[in-house]
Amino acid sequence: MDKLHLILLCVYGAVNLVVFIMYGADKSKAKRDKWRIPESTLIFAAVLGIIGALAGMIVFHHKTRKPKFSVGLPLILAAEAAIAFYITQKM
Repeated sequence: MDKLHLILLCVYGAVNLVVFIMYGADKSKAKRDKWRIPESTLIFAAVLGIIGALAGMIVFHHKTRKPKFSVGLPLILAAEAAIAFYITQKM
C-alpha cells in the first residue's frame, strides 16, 4: 500500500470514528433530555462515514426504529459499495 492510500485510509477511519461518537453523543443527549443533533446532520454524517454510523446505531441502539435510519443507512452503504466497486473496476 502506498503512502497516499494509507493516508486516505487513516482519514476515512478518523471520519468514521467521529461519526460513531456523534451517534453515541446524540443517544446520550436523548437519554438526558438535552439538545439533540439534528437528524439531517446525522444522515449527512452517515454519508461521510457510513461504517461509523451503522456501528453507532448498533452499539448505542440509536435511531433503530426510524425507517429513515434503519432503511436509509443500509441503502447508503449499498450505494457507496456499488460506487466503490465501479471505481475499482475502472482502475
